[in-house]
Amino acid sequence: MMHTDINKLFENLWNDYIKMTPSAEPVRQLLSRGETIINDHIALRTFNIEKVNLKVLAAHFESLGYVDSGDYHFEAKKLKAKHFEHPDATQPKVFISELLVEEFSPELQNTIKALVEQIDVAATKADDFLYSGRHWELDSKTYEALLAESEYAAWVAAFGYRANHFTISINHLPGYTNILDVNETLKQGDFVLNSAGGEVKGSAEVLLEQSSTMADRISVSFTDAEKEIPSCFYEFALRYPKADGSLYTGFVAASADKIFESTNAS
Repeated sequence: MMHTDINKLFENLWNDYIKMTPSAEPVRQLLSRGETIINDHIALRTFNIEKVNLKVLAAHFESLGYVDSGDYHFEAKKLKAKHFEHPDATQPKVFISELLVEEFSPELQNTIKALVEQIDVAATKADDFLYSGRHWELDSKTYEALLAESEYAAWVAAFGYRANHFTISINHLPGYTNILDVNETLKQGDFVLNSAGGEVKGSAEVLLEQSSTMADRISVSFTDAEKEIPSCFYEFALRYPKADGSLYTGFVAASADKIFESTNAS
């Protein structure tokens, strides 16, 4: 059964996300000053294995009217991604990426396949799948082995299916006209920003500027241990108008590449 209520889906995704991301609610309160926050997009991560691949996650949004609106390839991180938009432009965009598992070592491939085998296919079609978390047993040694090869693989293994980040639309944020002021407010509030490639990713020239907090570290249960590891982060996006005057709605691969590093452990 797929979701029929788009707002309910995002509410459930948000409620799960703030459990993983203790700083998200304080960030939202700091920037919103009591006004409504407009969410630019959310991002989800998965593996390109048929049972759980990008298409499987996308189907949950497509059933709500979302359409495929862009393709991205991240060679160094061995990822592919798409973004989806809803005909109602006030609804968040959705960015879904998948790990190209076959491009990694046989050990990583075998590990990921073994994890995915533990998922019941019915679970991937259930209306709560996108915020259902981890569906497999995982020990800390396996997590560390994945982390040594792919931060992304380790993150999905540890956290499963849920929003990796939400994104505040600066265009709709009362009291702010540029990303530098948003970043300054966050730093004064003692929130740590992702500085990979600079605190601001992108530029007016590419029609999109983004920044993000570094992921919170939370305690995660593995079969053999509890470990504090990076969970989720909050992103901030400022979009610029295209030649026709409408706001750019896509994503910039070079910037997204650095945003992925918001969950890096080191």
